[in-house]
Amino acid sequence: MSDAPAIELKGISKAFGPVQANKDISIRVMPGTIHGIIGENGAGKSTLMSILYGFYKADSGQVFINGKETTIPDSQAAIAAGIGMVFQHFKLVENFTVLENVVLGAEEGGRLMPSLSKARKLLTELADEYELNVDPDKKIEDIGVGMQQRVEILKALYRKAEILILDEPTGVLTPSEADHLFRILKGLKDEGKTIILITHKLREIMDVTDTVSVMRRGEMTATVKTKETSPEHLAELMVGRKVLLRVDKKPATPYAKVLEVKNLRVKDDAGVERLKGVSLDVHGGEIVGIAGVAGNGQSELLEVLGGYRKAKGNVMINGEPIDLTGRKSDGQSRRAKGIAHVPEDRHREGLILDFQAWENIAFGYHNDPAYQKNRWLMDNRAIRQDTADKMKRFDVRPPNPHLTAKNFSGGNQQKIVLAREIERNPELLLVGQPTRGVDIGAIEFIHQQLVALRDRGKAILLVSVELDEIMSLADRIIVMFDGQIMGERIAGQTDERELGLLMAGVTDTGRSPLAQGSTGAMRVGNPGRGA
Repeated sequence: MSDAPAIELKGISKAFGPVQANKDISIRVMPGTIHGIIGENGAGKSTLMSILYGFYKADSGQVFINGKETTIPDSQAAIAAGIGMVFQHFKLVENFTVLENVVLGAEEGGRLMPSLSKARKLLTELADEYELNVDPDKKIEDIGVGMQQRVEILKALYRKAEILILDEPTGVLTPSEADHLFRILKGLKDEGKTIILITHKLREIMDVTDTVSVMRRGEMTATVKTKETSPEHLAELMVGRKVLLRVDKKPATPYAKVLEVKNLRVKDDAGVERLKGVSLDVHGGEIVGIAGVAGNGQSELLEVLGGYRKAKGNVMINGEPIDLTGRKSDGQSRRAKGIAHVPEDRHREGLILDFQAWENIAFGYHNDPAYQKNRWLMDNRAIRQDTADKMKRFDVRPPNPHLTAKNFSGGNQQKIVLAREIERNPELLLVGQPTRGVDIGAIEFIHQQLVALRDRGKAILLVSVELDEIMSLADRIIVMFDGQIMGERIAGQTDERELGLLMAGVTDTGRSPLAQGSTGAMRVGNPGRGA
């Protein structure tokens, strides 16, 4: 192994107007290692890596690749220098095949077929070598996110990348997909590749990295050997204060039943049944968590209860029935009954990214009398003031109601959605993936807000693919598999192994008929979805 760093950055600074994203950053990444970079949302991690990949040009500083100073004006120069990057939001053409996406931008000559033939052969070799199995003829739109991520890695390896940067790679993956990804990364490391892993998940850092660098507010605060640190120490370095890594809450005091669901059935557009007779209830003063691998009916359950999917069955809120036929099942009627909804995908369903924060705060609540000048005009000044107040209470940074949603970090986008919904003091809060893509400081804050709402006697139905989050937040845990409820547990009276078996379709009385052919071990993955 060479003594020269695979990557060395010296004195890197980058500003966007008055915002100093990176300030005099220096870092050394040794070859054949997995080097983690952690920090809060907005700490400058992605900006720094975008400079290394040629997306941004640094205002000052030097870049060295394998000991040689290198100028990287664009991504083509980065690729030529042996650098590949897998972005948090994949850069794939959805109606192209896997093979076409891998070749795109790296065609040889004017004829496409020789490039495709060469790529097909190389993909087979890479799949065998690195466990990157994926059907080259499948369209991107027809494969799960775990498979899509493998395609991004294949793209980089096809371009002969020796240095691979992954930005928040597990933000959209199931636990089993994340485990498989880390096996791939360890295999790449064993082959001599150098990997930079940007993540906010401390357990991932502790499990897979050799070295970790910590950023805070655009500066590099520390670089340590992973085996010489702890999650608590890293969290403190990230945030600048001690962070509680567990949820601090008292036992629940359930009140009257708020939500009652009986025999709920849902079919998707292809006629496949996604919910198969689901029945559950949620009381005021408790958090009920839905555990399960993504794709087993949790999303459809939230969509029905949130008012934008038809269903059969019965749903009651405080003893009053909800229409499930689609005639009166819109989100507006749900809000009128005291239901608030934090959707799983904040970009697609929670925000309009090109609209300002104050406009996003008003979405769904624009008929609020406090927002009306008269029956024809909205009081925009009142909405902006209300937004400023909510941003202050929820510690949204920067606290600027006029900033467009896309210019906030992921954690602050999530706080905007949570502020809009929680501040309405709902009878029932539906919340999906509350901390997806959110840093450790914001996770602590979001968990505190959910517990505080519970302690005010409100009912919360929580869906999360993070089993740790479910076990920490929920008072009762319901496990779903293939559209059915496999079991229910009290949070303090179960463990990951028991829940994992239920998630795999193994019931208290033995293997579910749905899980025949399984090994009986925990399979945290959904067939056909890249697990």
